[in-house]
This record gives sequence, C-alpha cells and structure tokens, in this order.
Amino acid sequence: MSETRGRYDFIIGLVLAMSSSIFIGGSFILKKKGLLRLARKGSMRAGQGGHAYLKEWLWWAGLLSMGAGEVANFAAYAFAPATLVTPLGALSVLVSAILSSFFLNEKLNLHGKIGCLLSILGSTVMVIHAPQEEEVETLNEMSHKLGDPGFVVFATLVVIVSLILIVVVGPRHGQTNILVYITICSVIGALSVSCVKGLGISIKEFFAGKPVLKHPLFWILLLSLIVCVSTQINYLNRALDIFNTSIVTPIYYVIFTTSVLTCSAILFKEWQHMAADDIIGTFSGFLTIIVGIFLLHAFKDVNFTLANLPLSLRKDDRAANGTLLSTYDCFNHEEESSACLGELQSTESLSARRNGSLSAF
Repeated sequence: MSETRGRYDFIIGLVLAMSSSIFIGGSFILKKKGLLRLARKGSMRAGQGGHAYLKEWLWWAGLLSMGAGEVANFAAYAFAPATLVTPLGALSVLVSAILSSFFLNEKLNLHGKIGCLLSILGSTVMVIHAPQEEEVETLNEMSHKLGDPGFVVFATLVVIVSLILIVVVGPRHGQTNILVYITICSVIGALSVSCVKGLGISIKEFFAGKPVLKHPLFWILLLSLIVCVSTQINYLNRALDIFNTSIVTPIYYVIFTTSVLTCSAILFKEWQHMAADDIIGTFSGFLTIIVGIFLLHAFKDVNFTLANLPLSLRKDDRAANGTLLSTYDCFNHEEESSACLGELQSTESLSARRNGSLSAF
C-alpha cells in the first residue's frame, strides 16, 4: 500500500513540476516584454531602482504566471523530493528559449536545438538517479532537521553572503556583473525551497486535523518564505532588466539548482544512502544539463543551421587542404561572389610577388 502511495505521489510531483516549468518559463518572457515596453516609454528602469513596472500589465501577467508556476512547484515539493523537482526546472529554460525565439526575436539556432535536447536528456538521467531523501512527515521532525548544526552553518553562510552581495557588492558591480544579482536570487532560493518543503508538510498535517497553526515553526517558515521570495523577485527583475533573458535564465538555473541540491543534501542527508552508480548518474545528468544550457545560449548569435552546414564543411575542407577557391565556386554562389573575388585578387597578388612580378606592385 505504501509503495503504491509513493508511486502515486511521484507521478503527482512530476506532473506539477513540469507544469511549474511551463508557467515559469513563460513568465520570463512576459516580464521581459513588460520591461522593454517601459524602457521605450522612457520610464526609470528596474535595474536603476525604478518601480514603474508595477503599472505595466504585461509585467503583472508575468508575475501571475510565475505565481502559478511557484504554486505548482510548491505543491510538487510536498509530494516529491527536492532532488526530483529542482532538476526539472531546466524545462523552464527550454520554454523560455523557445518562446524568446518567437516573441523576443532571439533566434534558436542548431546549437540551441542540440542544447535543448541535451537538457532534456540530462533532466531524465537526474530523475532516474535522484537520491531519496529521508522521510520527514511532521513539523517536529522538520524542526529537528532545521536545527542540525550542518544546516545551521549552511543557512548562516547563505545569509552572510547574501547581505554582503546586497549591501556591498550590488551597488558597485550589480549593473555590470551579471553574477551579482543572480547569485543573490539563487542562494536565497535554496532557503526558500527548504521553507516550501516545511510548509508542504504543514499543509498535509493541517488536512490531517493536526493543530499546525499553533506550531511556531509554521509561522517562522511562512515569514521566511515571504522574505526570500520578495528578495528573489526584486533582484531577478533587476537582472532581467539589465541583461539578456537568454543569459539570465541559464545562469540562474545552474546556480539555483546547485544551491538547492547542496541545501537538500545537507538538510535531509540523502547522499549518504546512495549507491555509487546513482551518485555518478546524478552528477552526469546535472553536467549534461549545464552543457546543454551552455550550447543553448553561448552560441545564440551565431547563424548556424543544417542548411549552411554542408557549405561550412566545404570551406573547412578547402582551408585544411590548402586549396584555392576556383572561379567556378565563386560565381556559382552569387551571395559570396564579392568575397570570393577579393580572395582571388589577393591570391593573384601574392603569387605575383612570390614570382618577382612588378605588376603586383
């Protein structure tokens, strides 16, 4: 019975996580379009501390979409372990990349398509080899986990690093270094996931008829979640306003996922009971996702498709073999004729100088 229930919870968590990725991926596009509209109107940009986006309906649509995604994500954490739900956040990167190509004129080339495929494969591998966290069914057990010295040290370091980035580093380098604002969102997001997990347990206990509202941990987790999410929204808006969506989204995913996996491993001690093949599989899947995301966005400005692949290979072969372009090759492709003529003239000039011909000068 418990095995059937666990499989049922797994399916629910998986569906909710995938739905969350779709909503969140779309929210990036809506928010970016709203911020771009404000920039065209001449309003003070969010990256400069402005809050004019609060009057833009597209931004609110993006916020509602992200809210729906976070609710689905919230519910997914209640049914499935964090190491299953978090890697599926890569799907939001794919959704964002695909929608960006349609609505933000950010082209998805061959590298991007390969990156999408690798991200999906990496997510699948991580789901298969995801570690199983220790069972935590009550707030009292969650309280004991949160009081573990290892997690206390981790949470303290996260808070200190975040405050340094917000107070010291952000005002100086936030406008030029993309890692500043995204790191703030990501490391605080690790704590927000822990709060979500605890609140998910609280909701289960509430429907079971237990006096959850009288437990102080419930209110601590709720208040901490509000502070963490508010901070994430603020600095994510700044990063999206200053930098390209296709850059912000993958970097945010990589740092956020790394932070969550680290936090989950420390909080639930899930890696202690994993087999060696599962550990290798988990890291391999995560690295595959990172490579896929890198391909998806690092070469986004390179116009490289399957259509021009044979032509590129021919050029590479000619360059490798030291052969010269023939007159037929030049005039056979009209769009490249001017470049080819220049190359032929340069070649003739070089040949004349080598043969001592005065006409080269």
